[in-house]
Amino acid sequence: MTKVLVVDDEPSLQTLLTYNLKKSGFDVVSAVDGKQALDIIHEQKIDIVLLDIMLPEESGVDVTRELRAEKNQIPIIMLTALDDEIDKVVGLEIGADDYVTKPFSPREVIARVHAVLRRFSQKTQTEKEQSVKHSQSYGRLTIDFDKMVVQFDGEIVKLTPKEYELLAYMAEREGRVLSRETILDGVWGYEFSGPDTRMVDMHLSHLRDKIELDPKHPVYLKTVRGFGYRFDRSHDERE
Repeated sequence: MTKVLVVDDEPSLQTLLTYNLKKSGFDVVSAVDGKQALDIIHEQKIDIVLLDIMLPEESGVDVTRELRAEKNQIPIIMLTALDDEIDKVVGLEIGADDYVTKPFSPREVIARVHAVLRRFSQKTQTEKEQSVKHSQSYGRLTIDFDKMVVQFDGEIVKLTPKEYELLAYMAEREGRVLSRETILDGVWGYEFSGPDTRMVDMHLSHLRDKIELDPKHPVYLKTVRGFGYRFDRSHDERE
């Protein structure tokens, strides 16, 4: 049975999520602060975490940062307040997989849980399939799919987990035009349009800053106006 860790210091929200998750067939454990959450994750096999950003002891951002520093890729869905736009961005930047804005319906949370778990399962399978692929060079850019390491001109490029996942997803589909919705579904694991697609634009912009010599005139991460984005190395004049 899939085990969900719910981390929130509001008893009413804990009760609401626990009841509905159990009703949907999940095993549920809970924590009221960041330290307790980390202890549970280190001691038990947790499949996914619902993590409030505002917590006593350690914030949800602190917990996420610590887990990712440990190379723990457990799926994390942030629970955020409506006006916590900066915290949402920071959470996603350091490796959270998704976020849900309060107030939310239990049905929405459960749908997100299923979507993130599905994406995580697909990612794990892809990584297994890529184990024989090793690395691939795209001009001066090299992606090592085994070690999840990106290099440009032989120098390691420091990417967040989500930036790497986005780059690998697009590189594996080299030459294809990918809509924002397609990328959102492929990398974040759910199908939403509208404001959520800003995450794609934001992460693409950050990736360009790291792998393009001139981010305003990208060589690899091309914008296809009116359609989306394309990974392309066919016109790399720097080779």
